[in-house]
Amino acid sequence: MPFLNYQTYYRIVGNITKPALVLLHGGPGSTHNYFELLDSLACDDYCLVMYDQLGCGNSYVEGHPKLWTPETWVNELIALRKHLNLTKVHLLGQSWGGMLALDYVLHYNPTGIESLILSSTLSSASLWASEQHRMIRFMSESDQRAIEIAENTGNYESEDYITANTHFMHAHCRCLHEVGKAPDCLTRPKKIGKEAYLYGWGPNEYTPTGSLAGFEVTDELKHINIPTLLYLEQMTYALHLLQRQCMTISNILHGTYSLTVVIWSSPKRQNNIFNYYKHGSNKMKVYPVNSGYTKYSILVIYDH
Repeated sequence: MPFLNYQTYYRIVGNITKPALVLLHGGPGSTHNYFELLDSLACDDYCLVMYDQLGCGNSYVEGHPKLWTPETWVNELIALRKHLNLTKVHLLGQSWGGMLALDYVLHYNPTGIESLILSSTLSSASLWASEQHRMIRFMSESDQRAIEIAENTGNYESEDYITANTHFMHAHCRCLHEVGKAPDCLTRPKKIGKEAYLYGWGPNEYTPTGSLAGFEVTDELKHINIPTLLYLEQMTYALHLLQRQCMTISNILHGTYSLTVVIWSSPKRQNNIFNYYKHGSNKMKVYPVNSGYTKYSILVIYDH
């Protein structure tokens, strides 16, 4: 799809004339690849639309740091809906993709949004950073010191910092598949948008310095008036923060038109929730899926 002076890659699974579940990947600067694990959700009732946001994957662009703003990516989503004539959509945003979905829904007055699915995302960059730094305090003193020095000096190239950041990422963001057994879509080579990430978010997960550093929409969540699902994975950054934010969003949305659910990735809870919605509501379609990052996951799509 032409966008600005570049090309946005998209991928469709299923019949495009059916209502679409539009998948917004994380990052900024990741790719759609891991969403291919959801291909089996395409059915007679829904199609899937996933795409590489400008700056990564098959939509790779670099050398344009001023591009990497939330406005760029929201306008890209608007352009994609227009290009594919997606009049009715369900939006699923994961991590940064959830921030993108919130920005779009809250600030652009879109029509035809049937439901909103927010997966392991956030509504406050400052609270996110605070929680990340709380987690850093559980690391070794040497790792804490290396991170502190990097943040104070702006030098994120030192060997000590790289080691500390690797320890942080391994502790809080790793694929749970056994080595050599991960699906192809999780392991095949891809162009990560390092520039998009740096100028959009920052040098790492816990130091937001880019265009999203001021992302604060918690007080606006009460304006969401569409069915909304909150989805929380057990192996994710800032778990306790996400619990609190999910509860905050739940309280804000409770009593509105929105449905809000917090999902834990454990076999027992997964089965209980699956059975509840499968048998307890005629307004829900429930699909068990494996996210690739957690062994037990479910996706619930609101259906009118």
